[in-house]
Amino acid sequence: MSENVLTSNSQTIYVVDDDQDVRESLKWLLESVGLQVSCYDTAMAFFEQYPKDAAGCIVMDVRMPGMSGISAQKKLADHHIDLPVIMISAHGNIDMAVTAMTQGAVTFIEKPFDDQTLIDYVQAALDKDAKRRIKQQELSGKQAHYDSLTKRERQVFELVVKGLSNQEMADELGINKKTVEGHRAHMMAKMEAGSLPELIHIALSLGLISSLD
Repeated sequence: MSENVLTSNSQTIYVVDDDQDVRESLKWLLESVGLQVSCYDTAMAFFEQYPKDAAGCIVMDVRMPGMSGISAQKKLADHHIDLPVIMISAHGNIDMAVTAMTQGAVTFIEKPFDDQTLIDYVQAALDKDAKRRIKQQELSGKQAHYDSLTKRERQVFELVVKGLSNQEMADELGINKKTVEGHRAHMMAKMEAGSLPELIHIALSLGLISSLD
C-alpha cells in the first residue's frame, strides 16, 4: 500500500455544534473508536481555527447561532475546503435535508441518532476524503510529468492522443519519422504511460482532451 494513503490517525473529525453536551458526547463516542476529534461551538470558530487543507470530515449541526450549518456549507466552498460534511439536527425537515444534500453533504441525520449509524457515516466520510486526496496526489504527479515535457514532446503528445501514426506526425511537424519515434519514446517515458490507452486516460484526467470522440 502507498505510504501516501491516509488513515484515521492522520484525519480529524471536526464537530461543530453550539450544544456543549452534544459536542462532548460526540467527542467521547468518536474517540472511543480511535478517531481524532476537534470541537467548535460555532461555525466561525471552525473557520478561524481549521488547519489549512487538513484531512478528515465535518459533523455539523444545521441550526446554530450566528452562521447556520447550511450557510457554513456555502462558506466551505468559498474557502475551498473540500471536507465531507455530515449534517445533524434536532429540528430537521425535508427542505433542510434537500438543501444540505444538494450542497454536497454526505448525509443528513436527526438527533437522537444511533451511535453505530453515526460512526458508520463518519467512517464513510473519512474514506471519501482519503480517496479524494489520493486521487489529487496522483493528478498532481501527472501534471508535473506533463510540465516536464519539451515543446516538441508536447506536440507529439497531442498528435498521439489524436490517433496520428508516426509517419503522419512526421509529416505534420515537418521532421523525419525516426525523430518522431525518439520524441514519442521520451514523452511516453516521462508520462509513465505504458500504452496509448494509458496516455489517453492521462490526457483526459488533465483536461487536455474533452472526450474520445
